Amino acid sequence: MQRFTGLLRRCIDDYNMIEDGETIAVGVSGGKDSLALLCSLAALRRFYPKKFDLHAVTVSMGFEEMDFSPVADLCRDLGVPYTVRETELKKVIFEDRQEKNPCALCSKMRRGILHDVMTELGIRKIALGHHYDDAVETFLLSLFYEGRISCFMPVTYMSRAGVTQIRPMLYVSENTVKSLAERYELPVVENPCPMDEESRRHEIKALVAELSQRYPDLRSKVFGAMQRLPLEGWEPAEYARRPLP
Repeated sequence: MQRFTGLLRRCIDDYNMIEDGETIAVGVSGGKDSLALLCSLAALRRFYPKKFDLHAVTVSMGFEEMDFSPVADLCRDLGVPYTVRETELKKVIFEDRQEKNPCALCSKMRRGILHDVMTELGIRKIALGHHYDDAVETFLLSLFYEGRISCFMPVTYMSRAGVTQIRPMLYVSENTVKSLAERYELPVVENPCPMDEESRRHEIKALVAELSQRYPDLRSKVFGAMQRLPLEGWEPAEYARRPLP
């Protein structure tokens, strides 16, 4: 946890993600990434020089198999308020609209609901669980499928909603997230979404894994290029150009 939180803090400092005295919502899907983010932020707030509070938020898509009560127990143990917003997204996307490529629509609708919940709670900033591998895969998705040099930004201000999104885990690899989740036995809620293993992102993830067997530093080179170009919003504090541990 100490090493994990150290990487989290480094990213937060490099991109000035947290202001003193604010409350940060944490988008908790129930997956390992968002749970690891929640636990690490809860650990960080005990000693970070800028004081901040947390509020975990889950958008339930309406899959009956997903039980978030263990997540509620974790939040209680961490001393973090927890809000679950029940929705019928599953019905809307897969039954009513029968979307052939539902991932983009699902992401957009979940984001809108998250922002609505934040407005009700009076919170203007949300932390999302995207990690190092997510950033590399998103960059390659944009390149291969859209012909663009692009990726989400570490800090994004959504002017229409008046919400700022931060991604504090961008220096943390997926394997490190997995190790933390296993070591602390985090209550991961399995996602029964039928598109979970069928998306373009899954194709890119498999491709990167295959290429990394021949080019072990592939991810670090792509990530470093994103910071050195730099992509919009990706130029960090100067010391962050060191290789990640």
